Parts: sequence; structure tokens; C-alpha cells
Amino acid sequence: MPSLEKALLQPASDRSLRISFGEQIAHGSHKQVTKLLRLVEAEPIPGITNLHPAYCSLLLTFDVGRWTHAELEVVLRGYLDRMDDLSFPEARLVEIPVCYGGEYGQDLEDVAALHAIAPEKVITLHGGSEYAVYFLGFVPGFAYLGELPEGLVTPRLAVPRRSVAPGSVGIAGRQTGVYPLTTPGGWRLIGRTPLAMFERDRGSLLRVGDRVRFVSISAEEFARLGAA
Repeated sequence: MPSLEKALLQPASDRSLRISFGEQIAHGSHKQVTKLLRLVEAEPIPGITNLHPAYCSLLLTFDVGRWTHAELEVVLRGYLDRMDDLSFPEARLVEIPVCYGGEYGQDLEDVAALHAIAPEKVITLHGGSEYAVYFLGFVPGFAYLGELPEGLVTPRLAVPRRSVAPGSVGIAGRQTGVYPLTTPGGWRLIGRTPLAMFERDRGSLLRVGDRVRFVSISAEEFARLGAA
């Protein structure tokens, strides 16, 4: 099976096993990770205590009183054998409104200057792409989205900010993302959304496997949506 041939299963610790689908950040690898994640969620393996998806791998933490690495690998290879024959619902498309530049995106002008383009072009490029939610991490609700258009690939700040406002939309390398909480951060901020990316009673707005599109809005729309 294609998934079985590409998958590499390795112990990651005394109580975890990693299944990797290559070493490059790519949509093909991400789809394989998402398929396996959905399958294990739909058909839970007793003794699996946590699932940790990443760009091109899935880490499973397990109860060492129930499984050895070798035993769990046998079970997972059975899942991999069936993975490509299963169908899953189409990925959810989430549109995120963003007010770009000014007080909402203080690094927009710098990003434009780094690429020798107009700020409006940065907005067009960022909003003209559809991004995959590779995984969530850093803080609750922070989704790593990729990949940025080649013309927007930008290094992160040399010195991180001590405080980034919730809803701030940043870019770093080939990734983009939205800060869900007030935290330090080194990504270049190009805008902000009024949407809550994480709420205690509802959890994260985004989940692994979602598709995301950013939609430019005015400051007036930002205020209206933020008050809703």
C-alpha cells in the first residue's frame, strides 16, 4: 500500500511511537498525517493516551503497561494498510476576517519593503492563498498554517516581542498563523482578526486538517465584528 511504503515507525521515547511520512513540509505528507489521525480518532486504540500531529508525523503516547513499541507497531501497520481505502468528509473551509496594516499589523510595511512590493500586494498574496492547518501548538488554539506564497516567505523577527495581542496574524518562514492569546511572539505581524481563536468552553476555532482563507476587512468591520 502507498501509505505503508511511505510510513516510517520509530520509538520516540519509552512511552511514545512516531509515524513519519517523509521529512519535508508538504501537502501530501500532511494529508497522510490527517488521514491516520482521523482513523485513530474514529477507531481508538485502547491504551493510547494522546495523539500529537505535526507537519509530517503523528506521535502516539501509550500506556507502557499495555503495549510495547513492537506490539503497537503491528496494530498501527494494520491501520496504515486500510488508510488509503477509507473516505473522510471534505476538509472544512474556515474564513478568517483580517484588518491588515496600521495598528492591527505593525510589520506590514516592513514585510513589503523586504520583498520590494507594495503593502497592498502583501495583502493580496496573503489573502489569495488557501492554507492547511498542519497542527496546533505553542499555546492553546495556535494553528500552524502553510504554506505561504513564495513571494511572502519572510524570516521571523530577530528579537521577539514581549507581548502580542490576541487575534494578531503573523508570518514566519513559510508559515502563517493567528495568536489566540496575549503571548510573547517573534512572527511578523501583518494584521489582526476580531474572531476568538480559542475559548475555554469551546476550545480551538481551528482543527488539524481544516483549510483556512483570510479575508481582508476594514477597521469599521473589525470594530463591528469585535462587538458582536
